[in-house]
Amino acid sequence: MRPQHTIRRAVSVAGAGYWTGRPVTVEFVPAPAGTGIVFVRPGAGVPVRIPAAVDHRVEATARTNLASAGVRVEMVEHALAALAALGVDCCVVRVDADELPGLDGSSLAYVEALDFAGLESLGAPLEPLVVQGVHRVGDDSSWVEVCPPRFAGLSVDYELDYGPGPIGRQTFAVRVTPDAFRRELAAARTFITTDEADRLRAAGLARHVGYGDLLVFGPDGPLDNALRWPDECVRHKVLDLVGDLALVGRPLHAHVRACRSGHRLNGAVAARLVASAGRRASA
Repeated sequence: MRPQHTIRRAVSVAGAGYWTGRPVTVEFVPAPAGTGIVFVRPGAGVPVRIPAAVDHRVEATARTNLASAGVRVEMVEHALAALAALGVDCCVVRVDADELPGLDGSSLAYVEALDFAGLESLGAPLEPLVVQGVHRVGDDSSWVEVCPPRFAGLSVDYELDYGPGPIGRQTFAVRVTPDAFRRELAAARTFITTDEADRLRAAGLARHVGYGDLLVFGPDGPLDNALRWPDECVRHKVLDLVGDLALVGRPLHAHVRACRSGHRLNGAVAARLVASAGRRASA
């Protein structure tokens, strides 16, 4: 066990949502022990609190959304990844629009804001979720498997395979510590192919998003943009996985193997872990 942590001071990050293009400000606010991570959205008369928990997750395309009392907060995974990886356990996240800002498609701005805020111990102990047994979701082509930890903490082995083309097959393995997240994952950006971008725009989504706002891959590589790492795409997939697994609601001690997984499978295995831990606690 370790003590719960919050941030020392409130900090904010502003930008525009990928899906709607609307301006949005996210404010991270210190919170007392036992709060967990809670998003707060304006509601009808009173603010609506949406805990970052698997039972508030709703299915969505290419992002992780949460909902409570008919109010949603969308694309939370990049902020959750930063909070979880840096060890922020209790924080109120105030959001003044439907979705968090897309920024550059990574967690970097969130990490910089949280580092500026600093960590503060709350004293109260926090019991991690230590995985027992093997939990697997998916099929032969795409899957996530969560196994008992190799050490105290989270480690990930991920395989990305887009077949022939500029993205191709990439693998990445990392022990997720605060320093490793800052150095190896935080700046890895969202990526899509030109075909995927065209389908989104045809559906009326993300029409304002340009090639500089994320990585858009044409036949020969990113359009009007440069990779930060040769394997930036698989690093971003690991970043998303860290954010989605944060929905278990406490530090996760596990070794995770994944192949071509996305938000749906990540959320499904997080729900399975919470259910398994609940059964053990009641046994």
